Amino acid sequence: MSQPYLRFENLTKIYERGQVVALKNVSFSVEKGEFLVIIGLSGSGKSTLLRCINRLIEPTAGQIFVDGVDVTELSSVRMRRVRRKIGMIFQHFNLINRSTVLTNTLSGRLGYMSAWRSLLGLFTKEDKKLAIKNLARVGLEDKAYARADELSGGQQQRVGIARALMQDPDLLLTDEPVSALDPATSHSVMQYLEQMNQEDGVTVLASLHFLSLARRYGTRIIALKDGELMFDGSPSEIDEARFQEIYGEDAEEVEVR
Repeated sequence: MSQPYLRFENLTKIYERGQVVALKNVSFSVEKGEFLVIIGLSGSGKSTLLRCINRLIEPTAGQIFVDGVDVTELSSVRMRRVRRKIGMIFQHFNLINRSTVLTNTLSGRLGYMSAWRSLLGLFTKEDKKLAIKNLARVGLEDKAYARADELSGGQQQRVGIARALMQDPDLLLTDEPVSALDPATSHSVMQYLEQMNQEDGVTVLASLHFLSLARRYGTRIIALKDGELMFDGSPSEIDEARFQEIYGEDAEEVEVR
């Protein structure tokens, strides 16, 4: 029997000298090619979980296996190699505003470059052709030489997707990727993520705040509450009662898109 692509074993993260438990003994597995949506209130541990995978946050205890490799034990050099194949899309885009859309997109190749080439931004012609191709894929080829801060929020997030495509990722982590966007733009961005999942076979983990988006795009949903895993199942299993259980008295305040 083959191993799952991604596996969490008793993942725990404690902040502030033991005062804040962000994750508590979280264990579950993800098969290759899944589109897993993570839901839960702000502060439930969604962002911490995602950032522990690529070790932007160091776990306090537990293990995370990516394609059979325990990433919690890797040296910084080996972890850098693993990160090449793990794309990440952020809530607030994380673009360099004064740089062009093309330059921001090219930064997705930095993990494949030597330290001195990456420091000087010496990208190859092939990298630049690939960047234009990926910008065309998200409908932004004509914005390649515009400054990033001249774009709308939805366009900036699409640059983030093009940047992730530059990594040729096996795994894509998306942390509240549409929370700053209007409903129509949210669906547009989510459809690009769905395309990467379905056409490229990229395994996607997306933290979302909106239940309707979770149901529409997720092949599976997990829910965190106070750092603990409290639901793991299909989108159809999240009925009103279960939703109330996950969100408690805040359920009515969670906007449905």
